[in-house]
Amino acid sequence: MENRVLKFYREKVVPDLAKRLNFKNALRVPRLVKIVLNMGVQEAIKDFALLESHAQELGLITGQKAVITRAKKSIAGFKLREGDPIGCKVTLRGSKMYEFMDRFVSVVLPRIRDFKGLSPKSFDGRGNYNLGLQEQVVFPEIELDKIKQIQGMDVTFVTSAKTNEEAKELLTALGMPFKISSKV
Repeated sequence: MENRVLKFYREKVVPDLAKRLNFKNALRVPRLVKIVLNMGVQEAIKDFALLESHAQELGLITGQKAVITRAKKSIAGFKLREGDPIGCKVTLRGSKMYEFMDRFVSVVLPRIRDFKGLSPKSFDGRGNYNLGLQEQVVFPEIELDKIKQIQGMDVTFVTSAKTNEEAKELLTALGMPFKISSKV
């Protein structure tokens, strides 16, 4: 069974964006490549069990096992050695990615406190969008009683768009609520 966001993308978004962005070939229309959820856990150096619990939470949120990330180099000021566990991440592609996108836009974003829209300034110049969440409890899969610590996370939407404008058009068409910038 095809995901409703993927079906919407193929039937409505591709023809609409091809017309708006003036693309003659429908394959040139930007698409969502992957979504990466990353959690940097500062206390992981002292308490590995805390990192494992956050990895399990990411697994609950995404339906996919999280990978423990390790330090690439030593930093004495942070008491960090090369190879120390410092966080966890999950990379979503295919149907799980579209399923997560659907839940993120329709369930998670409305649950964020004082939400007024996503910043249109968080694009990286290559068509990818990054945003940070202050706490993992905005996901309905997380039970507040069972978490050990409130932890933020970064969510990266990687697109095949060449420019930020194309990526913003794609993400807006997929339902991402961006703030309207008031330029005079």
